[in-house]
Amino acid sequence: MEIRIKRVYDPSNADDGLRVLVDRLWPRGVKKADAAVDVWAKDLAPSTELRQWFNHDEDRFEEFAHRYRAELDSAELSLEPVMAATDHVVVTLLYAARNPTCNHAMVLQSWLQLR
Repeated sequence: MEIRIKRVYDPSNADDGLRVLVDRLWPRGVKKADAAVDVWAKDLAPSTELRQWFNHDEDRFEEFAHRYRAELDSAELSLEPVMAATDHVVVTLLYAARNPTCNHAMVLQSWLQLR
């Protein structure tokens, strides 16, 4: 399985495979009918407390990534239930953050690839 990441605001493509929104909150300005989201996996998003602490501060990203991986490990979350219901070989994790190099989807992607 190939796991990609992409902003939810970017246009969908046929090669996106299964499109999974991994934000706890629905992205601002995006209509559900227009988002082309196959699955909304809120449970894979960082906790509200961690998200608010991080506040997209690049200086906190390393600590955020460490705490987020700990949350993922303790909850034993995965995409396996999602993947069991589909035959897609590509999964695109969708996120709303503005920064493409400092966001939770990057951490989640690397964490899932190690599973």
